Amino acid sequence: MPAKDTIAAATEAQPVAAATAERASVAQFELELGPRQSARTQWPKITLVTTGKAFAGHSGVIQRNALASWTRLHADVEVILFGDDAGAAEVARELGLRHEPRVERNRFGSKRLDYMFARAEEMARSEVLCFCNCDIILLPEFCDALERVRGRHERFLMVGRRWDTEIREALDFRDGGWGKRLKGLAHARGVQQPGWSIDYFAFRRGLYAEMPALVIGRIWWDHWLVWKAREEGAAVVDASEMVTAIHQNHDYGYHPAGAKGVWTDEQAKENYTLAGGRWHLMTIDDATHILSADGERGNLRRVWAPYWRYLRPKVAPAWFALLDLTRPLRRALGMHAKRVPAAQRREIE
Repeated sequence: MPAKDTIAAATEAQPVAAATAERASVAQFELELGPRQSARTQWPKITLVTTGKAFAGHSGVIQRNALASWTRLHADVEVILFGDDAGAAEVARELGLRHEPRVERNRFGSKRLDYMFARAEEMARSEVLCFCNCDIILLPEFCDALERVRGRHERFLMVGRRWDTEIREALDFRDGGWGKRLKGLAHARGVQQPGWSIDYFAFRRGLYAEMPALVIGRIWWDHWLVWKAREEGAAVVDASEMVTAIHQNHDYGYHPAGAKGVWTDEQAKENYTLAGGRWHLMTIDDATHILSADGERGNLRRVWAPYWRYLRPKVAPAWFALLDLTRPLRRALGMHAKRVPAAQRREIE
């Protein structure tokens, strides 16, 4: 066979080989799962999707903690780890994750969210996906909440406030009480963040069919995801009352300017522009529903949340000036509030 024909044949064979490999992977997955009552339940109930930084130092510790917690959420859970960051392949093999090293990046080298979402939908074996930041520990109660939400809504986005918690060491998951201990630690010593800090996004596939080239590692992409779900007519459910999502505190050493750079550099501004500006950005305060132990209730706060975000920067300076002016009087009357320790103040992301 001529050389060019050989090359052509090899090129044509590549998709076939890839498809064969994927079928073999699926077959092995089904074998590991064992028999189920129906073909539909042969697939995982949820596919968690993430990307991280290099698995070194403290970042490596907290990312491994988070990923290990996800693998213990449910017997039918799948985790896809994107990126060729140092140590990612090894951690994926160790924890039994699916590793997708290729990620499209912007001109600065930051990972593009639109690529990961699209590729995850191609790869995922579940009807429901959840993009979650790689420093978030999830507990089994997350799956319980998700089952309730997807049982009530065909199109939905489940989000929730996180608990910032100081965790410096690798966690020991061999003890069956690990989840209870961590939840107790978060509630006793952690700080629950406001609605603008969003770290997990659970949704049924197809919700984000179109997405601008937003990047992670900067702000605004998370707020755009909430706006997009609302724009698509999906129920946005705040699961904060039922889900303790534990954010392991960390620094922002990956940016030369630290946390300030994450908020203000050129890529952050580009994310803002690509998202469509102020009115295409929403937070957990804009959720349509709130999940509680008794069921779901409507979130009335969503009516004024966008306007308060707009007015707050204009009102806040006057409010704090008034507090400063009246502080001596309030202290004399015993009305002076205690200052929040610096360690408990809100992190930027």
